[in-house]
Amino acid sequence: MRESVITTASESETTQPRLNRRQAAKVRTRQKVLDAARALFAERGYDPATIRDIAKGAGMSTGAVFANFQDKAELFEAVLSEDMAKMAEVLKAGADKDASLRDRLVGALTAGYHGSIDQLPLVQAVVARSWFQPLAAEVRSRALVKGLVAVVGDILQSGIGSGELRQDTDVRLLGELVWNAYLSNYRHAAYDNWGVQELSAQMAKQIDVILAGALSRQ
Repeated sequence: MRESVITTASESETTQPRLNRRQAAKVRTRQKVLDAARALFAERGYDPATIRDIAKGAGMSTGAVFANFQDKAELFEAVLSEDMAKMAEVLKAGADKDASLRDRLVGALTAGYHGSIDQLPLVQAVVARSWFQPLAAEVRSRALVKGLVAVVGDILQSGIGSGELRQDTDVRLLGELVWNAYLSNYRHAAYDNWGVQELSAQMAKQIDVILAGALSRQ
C-alpha cells in the first residue's frame, strides 16, 4: 500500500507543467537582474544605482533589463518583494517559542537587524522612497511590509494566549508601535555607527515601554 501511495505522489509531481528552455532562460535572466540590482541598491541606495550599472553587474545589456522590468522603480519593488518575504522568515526564526513575549519580540527583531545591517543603503532607500513615491507605489510597498508587521502581530497575539498580555490588548496598535520603533533605530545605524548589539539593546528598551501598559500583571 505504501508503495502505491509513493508512486501516485511521484506521478502527480511529473504531471506538473515544466518550463521550456526559453521560459527557463527568461527566469534565469530575470533572477540575474534582481541579484545584480539588489547588490547595487545595497551598496549605493536607490538614486545612484543606474540601470546601466545594474545591467553591467548582471553581465547583460540594458535592453535585457528593460525586457524584464519596465523601469528602475519596478525593479526596486521586485527586489523588495523577494527581500520582504525572506525577512519575514528571518523574523519568525528569531522568535524563540519557549521564551517570554518580550524576549520573543526582541529575538525576532534582533534577527531582522542581523539580516539587514549589511544592506543599510537599501534600508535607507526604502524609507526615503516611502515619502516621495507615487501613491500607487506606496500602496504596493505597504502591502509588502504588512507581512513583516503581521509577524510582530502574531507574536503579540501569542502573548494574549499565554496570558502575558491583557485580553483587551490592541494588538494592531502595539504591532505598529513596535514596528515603527524598529525602523526608527536604523537612523542610529546610519548616523551613529550602531551595530546589532546596540540596536538590539535599544529595541529591548522600546519594547519594555510599549508593552508596559498592556501586561496582564498590571
